[in-house]
Parts: sequence; C-alpha cells; structure tokens
Amino acid sequence: MSDGPDDGRRRRERESLADALALSRSSLGVTTPNPPVGAVVLDPAGAVAGRGATEAPGGRHAEVVALDAAGDRARGGTLLVTLEPCDHQGRTGPCSARALAAGVARVVYAVRDPNPLAAGGAETLRRAGVDVAQADDDEVAAAEQGPLRAWLHRQRSGRPYVTWKYAATLDGRVAAADGSSRWITGPESRHHVHGRRQEIDVVVVGSGTRAADDPSLTARSDDGAPTDRQPLRAVMGLTPVPPDAAVRGSDGRFRHLATRDPAEALAMLGDVQHVLVEGGPRLAGAFLAAGLVDEVEAYLAPIVLGDGRSAVQGAGVGTLTDAHGFEVRENATLGRDVYLRMTRRTA
Repeated sequence: MSDGPDDGRRRRERESLADALALSRSSLGVTTPNPPVGAVVLDPAGAVAGRGATEAPGGRHAEVVALDAAGDRARGGTLLVTLEPCDHQGRTGPCSARALAAGVARVVYAVRDPNPLAAGGAETLRRAGVDVAQADDDEVAAAEQGPLRAWLHRQRSGRPYVTWKYAATLDGRVAAADGSSRWITGPESRHHVHGRRQEIDVVVVGSGTRAADDPSLTARSDDGAPTDRQPLRAVMGLTPVPPDAAVRGSDGRFRHLATRDPAEALAMLGDVQHVLVEGGPRLAGAFLAAGLVDEVEAYLAPIVLGDGRSAVQGAGVGTLTDAHGFEVRENATLGRDVYLRMTRRTA
C-alpha cells in the first residue's frame, strides 16, 4: 500500500530534517558565537528547492542560505531547520521575517531557541498565518545531541562544552614505561582527530605535555599540510611558554592560560562554544575533578603495555561510588583502533 498524502509529506520532512542536520555539521568551527544550523526548503510539490548551513559571523543564517537558493520555488513551500528561526535583528535580519518575505506556507524546526534575545520566531510566523510545527521527540533529541550540542550547552550553562580526548592502550596507558608514546593509535585515528580539531573552537594541553611533546595542535591533512579551519591553540599552566614553542605558530591563534584552575581557564577563553582537552593525564584529572568534562572521546589501540603513564591522574575519586559516569553515544572502528564518544551521565 502506498503512502497517503500526510504520510508522504511526513516522510519527506523527516528526510529533509536529517539532511539539514547533516548540513549543519559543515558549520562546526565556523559560526561561533552563533549556532551551527542547517536548513532545507521544499517547494509546494515536496521537492528539494534549497539547502544551506549557517555562514561565519556576519554572514547568512542557514534559513537565508536555503531560501536564497530556492528563490521563487519557496513560495507556498516548507522550510525545515534544525533550530527555531531567529526573531532578532543583529548583524543580520530576523530569519522569521525572511521566511515570511519568501512566502513559505509551513515551517518545521527541531530545537526551540533557548536564547531570549533571538527566540520567538515560531510565534511570529504563527501570528502571520504560517503553519509552524516542532519536530518529533526523536528528531529533537538527534539535533540536540548533534552539532548544536556545544552551542546549546553554552546557552544553558554559561560556559563552553568540554570534551576530553585521549588515545590509549587497552589497559589505559598513554605512554610506555620509557615514556615513548608515538604512535599508540594508527593513522586512521589520527586522521579522525585532525577532522575533529577543525570542528571545535579551542584545543588545550597542559604545560607538562607542551614541554614533553612540543605539539603544534594544528589541524592537518593526511600529507601534513595545515587545513583551512584551525582551532585556537592554548596551553594551561603557570609555566611560561617559550617563544619558539611549536604551539605558538605564526598566525596569532595561540593563548597561554596562566592558571591551574580549569574553571578560570574556561573563563579566560571568552564566548567560545567547544573546548577540546587533549592532554595530559594531570590536566584531564583536573577537569574531571572540577566536574567540567561533558564528553569523552577515546581512541583505544588493541595493545597492552602493563606499565607506563595512565590516561588520567587525580580525578578526585576516592571510592567506586564517586566514579565519573558516562554514556556511550557513538562507536566506530578506525583501522585497528576503536573510537568511543561518551557524554556525562546525568542520573
């Protein structure tokens, strides 16, 4: 039996929202302090007329990119977007007004905007006679756990979303007894790490890791060349960072966070959305002990060392019941390695 009209429309809308969510990923690392949003426009017949993702600050929002691409085909059609269209005049005009000008008949959004300065677009559109609906719960959850999660966390908590990333052996070692650590994981994992660096705002290491490894913390392609998108590079700790340290680079995108307090370090970074804590064990422990790790990305190599440096030290846990708990959100095999993405357990 074929779909009825409503079933067919809902299927197209679900597919388009999934497409918008995928599009929004291209805005990660680009839009801060604005949210990374994706949008799709369907014409009145249900065909895709325009697609878009939010541009860098000062540029177009996702809805405008998609509506510009759709042109006259948007009139009478449907706008699907991962975040409620804004109702705010900032560096760009309200997306609600742009949708009305385009003549769309229906708007479906996933996540309600928690920012009181920008929220209200859904109600403005309804008052103007547009059919407005919020997506189903599973679609809302997918958007909240997707590219919007760091921005939403910043809006709701007032601080950046923090991911602790580490690469270790099966027995949790990040270096052998003699200090050797390159390379514990394989090239596929390293490729994945450099892709992730392009999607976040800041990469942070501690003074000890800076001194031991002299990392550049840049995002690089497989041939070693720097990619177009680069995070801010930061070293946390009271030890001065030498003028010739690789992490300083030559592009001005370096910050010394002269503190041992993780909360103070985050405050020093201003309105960034997503911070990646890459090392070392004591820095990871300090963020965990402070309750400031929201997500963990683990790259596990199928080898055992038995001795050597542990992945984390001083996490503030004295007994098993005090352990920091996380839930697996994503897993994958990267060459010989296993990748796990986990978020902090809330209950």
